[in-house]
Amino acid sequence: MASSHPAVVAGARAAIEPLLDGGQRRIVVGIAGPPAAGKSTLATSIASALCGAYGPRTAVAVGMDGFHLANSELSRLGYAGRKGAPETFDAYGFVAMLRRLRAADEPAVYAPIYSRTVHESINAAIPVASDIRVVIVEGNYLLLRRAPWDQIRPLLDVAVYLDTPAGIRVDSLIRRQRSRGLDRSAALNWVHSSDEVNARLIATTRGDADVILARPG
Repeated sequence: MASSHPAVVAGARAAIEPLLDGGQRRIVVGIAGPPAAGKSTLATSIASALCGAYGPRTAVAVGMDGFHLANSELSRLGYAGRKGAPETFDAYGFVAMLRRLRAADEPAVYAPIYSRTVHESINAAIPVASDIRVVIVEGNYLLLRRAPWDQIRPLLDVAVYLDTPAGIRVDSLIRRQRSRGLDRSAALNWVHSSDEVNARLIATTRGDADVILARPG
């Protein structure tokens, strides 16, 4: 798996590590940013770095994308062409999982993942045991001031926003859409009519982050 830029990981660690001295309570970190900013890569890189520094059960990364509605449900609702917009997620389910993760009072909470092979969510794929100190959550809409997304920010001890040059993001998004079978013209249309519309909405949440990190070009 690719790792994030060392300076970006170091910036995130600088915001998280002081909280590790505050006792044994669980720390929940959020990484927000637009599509293809590198949020999942950063989250797993931070978790790996913290585990390397403090022990293998220090941190785990989980993603919002596991709460995508099933493709069949998107079609039923008429949202198939808007997949990735706020209304195409089980947002209440995501908030409920975050509350469980923050409470850390169950033996384990199982988080779903999103498969870019089958383009569907896979339930109960990531175990988060109660003794994990840091849970790093990544997703587009962690800072969105719209119900129920606005319930997320109070659950985060640290909120990070990842800025990435638009050219890098768009190229990655085009490759992502090509990988699911779209030709270049259809991929470009999807990226500019869907992904980049979502990116503009997400950019309005940037100011609610505690830390803004810039991914190098």
